[in-house]
Amino acid sequence: MLYPKKVKFRKWHTMRRNPNRPRVESRGLKVVFGSHGLKAAGAGRVRSEQIEAARRVISRETQKGGKFWIRIFPDKPFTAKPAEVGMGKGKGDPAGYEFIVWPGRVLFEVDGLAAASAAAVLRQAGSKLPLKTKVVERQ
Repeated sequence: MLYPKKVKFRKWHTMRRNPNRPRVESRGLKVVFGSHGLKAAGAGRVRSEQIEAARRVISRETQKGGKFWIRIFPDKPFTAKPAEVGMGKGKGDPAGYEFIVWPGRVLFEVDGLAAASAAAVLRQAGSKLPLKTKVVERQ
């Protein structure tokens, strides 16, 4: 799974968003490396385990015939408290790492596959993620 070697702070703020301010991504908007890409259509938090599940789906299909790129990296730690623990008494311990995704971000790219199979494998990978996605082609 993906995780950083070191972080400056063990626990980060949750970064709740203002519902009155619509947010869209400003970088990572285009398919740069491959011929097809998986683009986020909604906002969400993608955990490293979910990125790994999508990576396994893509790598199973592209084994020898193609290549793929992961365009996101989970560098933000998130915390969780154990099950059946009451409220209060501080923030929970770090449980893993996540990446905050805004609409328009390209998450994965593939190359070397036929258009139909590339779209199918990216659609399968998008079903492993907790946000709405769409398959796009390189312009």
